[in-house]
Amino acid sequence: MRRDRPRRLRTDGLRPLVSETTLSPTDLIAPVFVDATTDERVPIESMPGHERVPVAEAVARVEEIRETGVEAVILFGVPESKDERGSRAYAEDGVVQRATRRIAAETDAYVITDVCLCEYTDHGHCGVLEPDAASDPTLTVDNDETLDLLRRTAVSHAEAGADMVAPSSMTDGMVAAIREGLDEAGHESVAITSYAAKYESAFYGPFRDAADGAPAFGDRRHYQMDPANAREARREVRLDDAEGADVLMVKPALPYLDVVAATREETDRPVAAYNVSGEYAMLHAAADRGWLDLAATAHESLLSIKRAGADLILTYFAEDVAERL
Repeated sequence: MRRDRPRRLRTDGLRPLVSETTLSPTDLIAPVFVDATTDERVPIESMPGHERVPVAEAVARVEEIRETGVEAVILFGVPESKDERGSRAYAEDGVVQRATRRIAAETDAYVITDVCLCEYTDHGHCGVLEPDAASDPTLTVDNDETLDLLRRTAVSHAEAGADMVAPSSMTDGMVAAIREGLDEAGHESVAITSYAAKYESAFYGPFRDAADGAPAFGDRRHYQMDPANAREARREVRLDDAEGADVLMVKPALPYLDVVAATREETDRPVAAYNVSGEYAMLHAAADRGWLDLAATAHESLLSIKRAGADLILTYFAEDVAERL
């Protein structure tokens, strides 16, 4: 009688030959926080191993990342001032614009820039507020008025030398508006990674400390997705795909691996997943207690995201995992 023994494929000699999923440093994107309010590196307490860096240190920070084999970075900015329309997001001399010029001129890194307004508005929301939004919880961001500011921000990043822009505000129509703006400005070659399915998640806390982007009032449930919904994510992905997104991203990653897998089935475009700050911080916290092995768990987490269907992973573990691969 024939007996199937799957364990035969798990021997040391054969196991790597039949491994179904592989992880490479070139699959990873490393976040960089550039801070216009400081002249020195500032550790981010809730994200061990990460810092805010001044513009003058941006190139050095990117070179540190590239030494691990990671080739792509995404820039987040902390501006020197904020206002109700987030005008420093699209200023020619904005913090991301200045850092991008230096990095593009002095390194071979692939530069992605975050396109959103929440770090730049004094109210911390991802766009222009509707009238009386601060006092009426049923009101938040004016979707259509925000589109022009996102377009202007993306074009300013492209003018500074960004290879790719990544709109993250979950504003309806943002991909089409940005694609039109980039093309009209002569930046047809600049790609768009859309945060196509971005959930209103409890896993963003450390990032909001890092980027100083927490809402001053209310929350983002009226424009970010309900964690209860999966079918809605397919719709969001289809819309951004049709508008011309080059890469489609799911955020967060680990609690939404079903959505990553569904996105992979929905499109033939590259799929990205954002292994967010809360996912990073909780593994560090458990490792500090001695409850798990940080390096092994980080690697397994990223492998699971890749296995679910992500081609690219934006992660705060990028450097640590890349060095061990």
